[in-house]
Amino acid sequence: MIVVVPEERTGTYVDPAVTTPVTPSADAGPSRAVLAARNGVAIVFALNGLAVATWFARVPAIRDGLGLTPGRLGLLLLAMSIGAIVAMPTAGLVTQRLGAARAVALATLLVALGLTIAGISASVAAWLPGVAVGLFALGYGSGSCDVAMNIEGAVVERRLGWTVMPRFHAAWSLGSVAGAGLGAGAARLGVPVAVHLAVLAALVLGGTLLGARAFLPAEPEADGTPAGRRSRLLAAWREPRTLLIGLLVLAAAFAEGSANDWLAVAFIDGYGFSEAAGAAVFGVFVVGMTLGRTAGTVALDRWGRGPVLTTTILLAVVGAGLAVLAGSGPVAVVGVALWGIGASLGFPVGMSAAADEEEHAHVRVSVVAVIGYTAFLAGPPLLGLLGDHVGTLKALLVVPLLLLPTLLLVPAARPPAAGGTGAPARAGSAEPDA
Repeated sequence: MIVVVPEERTGTYVDPAVTTPVTPSADAGPSRAVLAARNGVAIVFALNGLAVATWFARVPAIRDGLGLTPGRLGLLLLAMSIGAIVAMPTAGLVTQRLGAARAVALATLLVALGLTIAGISASVAAWLPGVAVGLFALGYGSGSCDVAMNIEGAVVERRLGWTVMPRFHAAWSLGSVAGAGLGAGAARLGVPVAVHLAVLAALVLGGTLLGARAFLPAEPEADGTPAGRRSRLLAAWREPRTLLIGLLVLAAAFAEGSANDWLAVAFIDGYGFSEAAGAAVFGVFVVGMTLGRTAGTVALDRWGRGPVLTTTILLAVVGAGLAVLAGSGPVAVVGVALWGIGASLGFPVGMSAAADEEEHAHVRVSVVAVIGYTAFLAGPPLLGLLGDHVGTLKALLVVPLLLLPTLLLVPAARPPAAGGTGAPARAGSAEPDA
């Protein structure tokens, strides 16, 4: 899948936040290599979403085949989250050392192996430890790929001179929708889980290798020694702006992940929807996310990160609150659509903000990813425990309550002042530098 981005740009791109114009290339426009890299990154994002969704689409069949209780299934799925969290602290350093293309290729090889091992262990051998090993590999590879492709996406965004990162994340969402659809079709046709996961693993690996070939050449490191890399990583963990961006991404990931995990169940339990209608409600959320990420690039280039993030966060607060408190199913579905649009930009804009200064992008994106992804690790059990006491639907009120104080973190996402940072002008920075 290719993300459609305007290609006809002439003249010199001028960032309103600085007085010095920035010329993306000698031809006053992005080169063919940059445009090819943009398409390659979009393909990698989409295929990563496809791989993750392929696994989740077959979880019900695997649960039934292994005879797992909800508690044991939750512990099994935790293996994937643990793999991702373990990978992310060093994924930026690996990307810096190998280059984004090689890092993505190796990470996707792990994803493919993880899918295949999990599928065979579940449906052929019925061996639970093997499934856990496969899920750990899937999580480790997916987490590593997530950091590497976001780093490359930020570099491409800088070379283009306009905002494109949200569209890469929209490509991930579309890939996940495709994975869910293919999974539903495979289940309906009775395709064995092992065959389905192995075939998709091969397709994802092959497509990712082709997409990564278009990535931009890696820049040489200023200090490529292991000690130098560790020093930069530790320094990033002490940077207030990086940590604040991480908290912003954490809240955004929680708002997104809560809907992914609990929205369908909440509408079935809270509003009496059927299972099919609950799934359709989740589809409304995904469509809202995709639309927000596609149209959000235009808004970010016009008004800047601060105003756009503030508006979308407030939209998510209103939408999530309406989804829980509406008391009417149709009105609540409207709230879900607003929730999806409002939650769409926090994660991609946070990644762009972490990579504002290209020299430090690798370690800062790693730090932000680690902080942000803890929401996917802690969110499901937190809401599950709360739901046991107040009901699944009311438990989702945590989302707007968490998002409101997140408004205080929005200034951290603004581009750093040009003076003294060496940061070139950034796309999506139409507000004064913070």
